[in-house]
Amino acid sequence: MAEYIALIHKDAGSDFGASFPDFPGVVTAAPTLEDLRKEAEEALALHIAGLVEDGEIVPDPSPLDVIAQVDDYRDSVAVLVVGAPVLGGASVRVNITLPESMLKRIDQYAEEHGMTRSGFLVQAAKKELLVA
Repeated sequence: MAEYIALIHKDAGSDFGASFPDFPGVVTAAPTLEDLRKEAEEALALHIAGLVEDGEIVPDPSPLDVIAQVDDYRDSVAVLVVGAPVLGGASVRVNITLPESMLKRIDQYAEEHGMTRSGFLVQAAKKELLVA
């Protein structure tokens, strides 16, 4: 199961709020942190289901250290890790043949973007196939 970072927000006299850096515009709120976790999981699941239904790509989760470098999130101190619904079943190990130069380019790109080789290949395939 993919796990996404949700940033927790709380203003005086308000409910707890959560937003997802990987999904701009997806926000939710609840009166308690326990309720917020449930609401965040539901909001994330609904948003991802909508992306899949629309044939859009579901982004890989960003690492916390990448999110922490974004100016808008730099001062955030509370994070909530929210599990996303499982899409597509279990992972399967495969053996493929690629030109060495292409493999190096894939690995370099994946590393620069905080992804694994497998994560990059899945994301590229989803984009090309227009599925999530």
